[in-house]
Amino acid sequence: MSIDKEITKHPGGRPPIFTSSDQIIDLIDKYFDDCKGIPLTDKEGDPVLNKWGQPVMIHSKPPTITGLALALGFNSRTTLLNYQDKPEFVNTITQAKARVEEYAESRLYDRDGANGAKFSLANNFKGWSEKNQTEITGAGGGGLKIVFENLKPPAVEEDDIEDDFEDDDA
Repeated sequence: MSIDKEITKHPGGRPPIFTSSDQIIDLIDKYFDDCKGIPLTDKEGDPVLNKWGQPVMIHSKPPTITGLALALGFNSRTTLLNYQDKPEFVNTITQAKARVEEYAESRLYDRDGANGAKFSLANNFKGWSEKNQTEITGAGGGGLKIVFENLKPPAVEEDDIEDDFEDDDA
């Protein structure tokens, strides 16, 4: 004997993790702070400085779109991008993505990070592309007009002309 149970689903799919941008602002800031890493310290607990007098950072990592999505508790970067489409999140997530974009863009200027930065920018942000396109237009951006002048058939010597009507057997 089977028991039929009525299964009710949420009318709009899975309920959202967040309902306002205020809920994610602190998580976004924490993510970017975590990306900076922590200062390396000596035995006395003082920060170790590099040759320019800056603290040596350990456990630092580049900010990424996927890393941001995971820090917010999403399963994928796609979920983050879907949240960006919601009016209540568009400004907050766009600004967070701009911070990731700025980092990637700045890496274009150093040889160690240029290839990864190009990949990230081309795949995660609108307006960045590695495609080379050549567009040829006429005056004022219009179509091209191609004119062939002084066209003459090639000169043919009488010896080159074969008489297709001649019978070779005759």
